[in-house]
Amino acid sequence: MGKVKRSPWLLHYDASSCNGCDIEVLACMTPVYDVERFGVVNTADPMQADILLVTGGVNSQSAEVVKQLYDQMARPKVVVAVGICACTGGVFKDCYNINGGVDTVIPVDVYVPGCAARPESIIDGVVKAVQIFQERSDAHDKYVKEHGESERNLNDPDAAARAGNPADFFDAITKTSEGSRNKEAEKK
Repeated sequence: MGKVKRSPWLLHYDASSCNGCDIEVLACMTPVYDVERFGVVNTADPMQADILLVTGGVNSQSAEVVKQLYDQMARPKVVVAVGICACTGGVFKDCYNINGGVDTVIPVDVYVPGCAARPESIIDGVVKAVQIFQERSDAHDKYVKEHGESERNLNDPDAAARAGNPADFFDAITKTSEGSRNKEAEKK
């Protein structure tokens, strides 16, 4: 892991787990494992968080909350699904009350499987998330340096994108990468 410009803040949310993974996530914060040595700071405010760490399968009640937390986070943001329930729905995926993993609601960047996921695995996932966050942050800084900061209208956040100047760098990158994948698929 290279030099980190700033400490990414981590927000942990329990979608509907059995608390096995939650206990292991909390163990990562203790001096025994000390995930904070990698520059990660735990927070309870989604507006200050850079990494969203979700445990448990998503049900109809928690889906709205997960989406809301994700939308409240500033970009660049990274999502980590911890435990097999957060990855796929786990043993509960065929239950009437479970919609599936976190990726049924929001995009997931890092998957940490396990039942319950071990602290070492969770730390590996968090380190990967920090690397992804750093890459996205560097790409955003490069974009702003080349194109300048676009003004955002808080009442109409998509106004700049419609005007041809993407208000959100990551939305522009996503649209560009999807377009290039479609063109590559057409060539084959």
